[in-house]
This record gives sequence, C-alpha cells and structure tokens, in this order.
Amino acid sequence: MLDEYRTKSYRHHLRPAVDANLIKDETAIVGIGQTEFSRNAQRDELDLACEAIKNAVADAGLTMADIDGLETLTLDRVSMPTLVGSLGIPNLRFTSEVSFGGGGSCATVMHAAAAVATGVANYVVCYRSLNEASGHRYGRGDGYAEYMTQAPTLHYGYYFPYGFLTPLAWASMYARRWMHEYDIKPEDTGWYSVVLREYAQRNPNAIFYGRPMTYQDYLDSPMIVEPLRLLDCCVDTDGAVALVVTSADRAKDARQPPAYIMAAAQSAPIETEIQTSYNRPIISGLVETWYVGQELYRISGLGPQDIDVAELYDPFSFGGIIQLEELGFCKRGEGVAFCEGGDRIRVDGELPLNTAGGLLSEAYIHGFNLITEAVRQLRGTATSQVADAETALVTAGPGLPTSGLILRK
Repeated sequence: MLDEYRTKSYRHHLRPAVDANLIKDETAIVGIGQTEFSRNAQRDELDLACEAIKNAVADAGLTMADIDGLETLTLDRVSMPTLVGSLGIPNLRFTSEVSFGGGGSCATVMHAAAAVATGVANYVVCYRSLNEASGHRYGRGDGYAEYMTQAPTLHYGYYFPYGFLTPLAWASMYARRWMHEYDIKPEDTGWYSVVLREYAQRNPNAIFYGRPMTYQDYLDSPMIVEPLRLLDCCVDTDGAVALVVTSADRAKDARQPPAYIMAAAQSAPIETEIQTSYNRPIISGLVETWYVGQELYRISGLGPQDIDVAELYDPFSFGGIIQLEELGFCKRGEGVAFCEGGDRIRVDGELPLNTAGGLLSEAYIHGFNLITEAVRQLRGTATSQVADAETALVTAGPGLPTSGLILRK
C-alpha cells in the first residue's frame, strides 16, 4: 500500500537533477574536528564552535587564511560574524544556512560541495554547535516552543495549544502506526539500541562510554511516550562538530585521506511538516527518506548492496530502523527482524550501522557526528572499524525535510 501510494504521488518527481555530476566525485571532505561531548560543558556555543572548527582545519592541514566559506543550520545560535572574528578568518566569500534542524545536517555538506564545485569558494567549513544538555533543550516543551513560534512552522499552531509540544511525542505517532501495520511490539526494537551501546563502549568520545547496556536493561527502562522507552531516545549533548569541504583536486594535497562525495540529495515533498506530517494517507513510512535514497542511488550509480557502512540519523531507535526499510536494506516491515539479535548491524555484519554509537549512545549534535564517523570509517581510523570500508551512506533527520550523502574512499 505504501509503495503504491508513493508510485502514484511521488514517482514523477524522480527526474535527473541538473548538473548532478558537478558534485559527484569532484568534491571531498578533507578535515574533521569536534569538541569533547558532555552533559555540562560549562562553555558557550561560540567557544565550542571555535574549538571544533580549529580542529577540523588543522586536521586538513590548513590555516584559517585558507577558509573562505561557512555553512551551518538556521538553528545554530552562534553569530557567524562573531565566529569569523573569533577565528581570525580574513574574508568569507560564501555563507549559507540550512533549515529543518537535523534534517539539514547532510544538506550543509551538499551546499558546501555545490559552492566549491561552482568556484564560489575553495574551502568551506560546515559546523554545528549546541548546548543541548545544559542549555537550550529542543526536547523540552518550553525552549522548543519558544523557538518554533519564531520559525516558519505555522502548522504547530494546530498542536501546541493541546500540549503536543515535543519531538518525542510527535515521533510516537509514527512509531505507533508503523508498529500497528507491521505487528511490531514496543519491546521488539531493543536490539538496535543494544548494538549502538556496544559501539559506544569502544568509543572513548561517546557520552555512554563505560556504561554498557543489556537487552534486559532496555526492557526495564521506563516508557516515556508510548511506545517509546527511555533507551529508545537520543542523548542530550553539549558539544560541536565541524568538517571541511573542498574540491577533489585540492583534496589530493590534504593532510588526511579524503572522503569523496559520490552523491548528495535533499527532499521536501508536498504534505511535509516538521516532524508532524500526519495529513498524508499513510504515515507508516518516511517519504522524504525514501526520496533521498532514490536520488543518492541514482546519482552515485550504487545500490543498497554496495554500501559498506551506514550512519543513519536516529533521534529514536525506530527512526533508525524504519530508515533501513526506506533505503532498501530490507523490505517494508522487516527492519526489526533485520536488527534482531544484532549480528547483521554489528561491525562484521551485513550492514554495520552507526558505528560510533549513533545519536542514541555517542552524542546528539544534530547528526554532524554521523558524517564525521563516516569519514573516519573511510580513513580506516574508526574505533569500531569496518574492514575494507569503501563506501558510506549518511542520512539526516527522519520525519521532516531531510538530506543524505554517499561518501567513498
């Protein structure tokens, strides 16, 4: 039914992108950097952003004088002019911001790559800095509602008066319908969370490093918004992540092995809201993620069978699992079975998944840490290294206008 609906409503949108090859294999990520991930940084977001960007620029073997572009999310609370002065960047030729929160994480790389490929800039830094744990919390109704009243998200006027305020509550609507249609029980999703916590135990930078979790721990965790338990949810984090995008030619001289951008895509189809797209005939799937997957495979010439490692945006466990279905790694309704027991998503499995711990167990930096983990996998420097990893797929936030990447060694 879901596929029939999409074929009728969205298939005509699958047309070749103009000049897609300007980005394909002609741009690369050459530097990555981050701060410590913590629950109480006691530092402001400007300070965190500066550290992450400095680390990424140094990782690429560059100086601030080389940087002529900055890219981030509209949600970022750091003033870009202040950031430029604090870093000592002589002059920016390109700046841009992407909407849609976590749905824009991969899109920042796409926009940076487009600027580089068209000659607008030489080296563009994409970054995200936030004090999600100790400061401005998006999952809490008060601060989140304050942000949303200032944003072009008028549909929230239909939800906020009834106390329907948080991403967890919004996601539970999709999860409940998905579970109903495919006869999935809330406890069935636990293996996803367990395996990601296993990855975090090998990653000293992960928030949950040194805090292992069993399947029984998952079952014993409290129900927060049915059908989602505490251990289905991502971890609030203070921190920042940055990366440097440049041309493939310049990447040859970079200090680190480049991660070439094979494909980048965005999707904001009709009937889309920010995490509350309930007016579609069917809400047991993620149209935006499906569309992004179709574009990524078309542009790259690859298919699901060609992906060596996946880093899927997982604000909640079911959000990661359902993307396995949308991206063609398994059939509709079989995402839970794909993860059952954990073997197929472990480092030596069929599809190693969120190998640094994901948003559930490493950190929640609006998915930017998923991109840097994909780069580490292709460099061969990950804490849970996939043997001979040549390709990596990364997605941005599910349930809203979203984006994705395929990177190659």
